[in-house]
Amino acid sequence: MKAVILAGGLGTRLSEETTVKPKPMVEIGGRPILWHIMKIYSASGINDFIICCGYKGYLIKEYFANYFLHMSDVTFDMRFNQMNVHCGYAEPWRVTLVDTGDKTMTGGRLKRVREHIGNETFCFTYGDGVSSVNIKELVKFHKEQNTLATLTASQPPGRFGAIHLEGDQTKITSFREKPDGDGAWVNSGFFVLEPETIDLIEDDNTVWEQEPLQKLAQMDELSAYKHPGFWQPMDTLRDKHLLEELWNSGSAPWKVW
Repeated sequence: MKAVILAGGLGTRLSEETTVKPKPMVEIGGRPILWHIMKIYSASGINDFIICCGYKGYLIKEYFANYFLHMSDVTFDMRFNQMNVHCGYAEPWRVTLVDTGDKTMTGGRLKRVREHIGNETFCFTYGDGVSSVNIKELVKFHKEQNTLATLTASQPPGRFGAIHLEGDQTKITSFREKPDGDGAWVNSGFFVLEPETIDLIEDDNTVWEQEPLQKLAQMDELSAYKHPGFWQPMDTLRDKHLLEELWNSGSAPWKVW
């Protein structure tokens, strides 16, 4: 099975980092968040990736071109122009990097990599969010539902302290710092799709989360895999710091490998 990852957006809300690199290359614990996402899939035996590049995509290509060096200890002997690798290790990944355009929308990017996907069920997700979702169980659920598409639904945590006030009340009777969210389920990515879903994408300007998903829902071909566990997108610098803290704690919820 293949996994398609969107990695071409500008990441304007994380401009502190994305002025010099694409958002999926922003590092968590010294590794790009893209690497963390790929490790989540790899832990479930999915090692064939298609990366939809766009903004500063050449940096993603350079990262994988030099990946073996990133993962190894090396000695460079300048006198003889030689390189010796010590304790080299690299994941068994096959990575196809496709330039899908700087301004292409999410649906358009998926359509542009159609020829690399083939005719089998595939995974599809965003290049800026991590989760503890069980990919094997997700794929199994998708096949049981017998629909063209399955998305992972998560419940985001509350972001602010909540207080309780009624009417003209000015005295606070209860306070909860960062409570659970309002119970709503949201699209957290980690899709499992049939190739036919790409036929619903018109062109580069198609936003995947609009017409295609809406049509799939109307056709009764969109299932939701409810994941009550951890999910965290990296939209802002605050989110990046949160992920860094979790990683440095040694108990990052998405580290399933």
